[in-house]
Amino acid sequence: MKLLEGKTALITGAARGIGRAIALRFAQQGCNIAFTDLAINEAAQQTEQEIAQLGVKVKGYASNAANFDDTHRVVEQIAQDFGRIDVLVNNAGITKDGALKRMTEEQWDAVIAVNLKSVFNFTKAVQPIMWKQAGGSVINMSSVVGVSGNANQCNYSASKAGIIGFTKSAAKEMGVRGIRHNAVAPGFIITEMTAVLPDEVKQQWAEKIPLRRGGTPDDVADVCVFLASNLSAYVTGQVIHVCGGMNM
Repeated sequence: MKLLEGKTALITGAARGIGRAIALRFAQQGCNIAFTDLAINEAAQQTEQEIAQLGVKVKGYASNAANFDDTHRVVEQIAQDFGRIDVLVNNAGITKDGALKRMTEEQWDAVIAVNLKSVFNFTKAVQPIMWKQAGGSVINMSSVVGVSGNANQCNYSASKAGIIGFTKSAAKEMGVRGIRHNAVAPGFIITEMTAVLPDEVKQQWAEKIPLRRGGTPDDVADVCVFLASNLSAYVTGQVIHVCGGMNM
């Protein structure tokens, strides 16, 4: 029996990177996949095709996660297309790094809107569905910098810290209906964004990590499988660090 057999997951920002890895891992465990990205471009179509080859139902949807009305529209469509939503992974996110003294209002607002407001948008849209089902798992993608902060990332750190507060509050509100909310805090994960860093920078990061390596998107995806499955039936309101021991 596959861990997510018969479940349907909605994953935001899943055309590439960590979101894509989560979608593929979930599909390997028998989960039907609805995923969103800002546009269903070639990368999103390729992700959709790869998931379809695993024998589950899959569909990609163009959606601006930072827009309240657009989010509710797409969730309504997904509920019609799939019949239920058992798992929500709030993964959509961006960075606009810079020193605070030079950070613009646009840089601040954009990161807060995409990273934090999107979590509110999708959770609020999905809540009535999970409430009616009397169960569900919401997984919110935070970051170690949401716990410990990071220079030149005041906007990103604030958005990821806000996700942790939101997760814990929602867990307390919705536990009565068996709806679980947990956050995942990845550390230094090797993705398209971080792969372009010079080798010496990546080596410096690795030397700070007890496991002496950067993480992979699959490392994060495996933890999400646990949180989406019934193996974590008594886990809610938690922040699970996937960082090789970088934050303890």
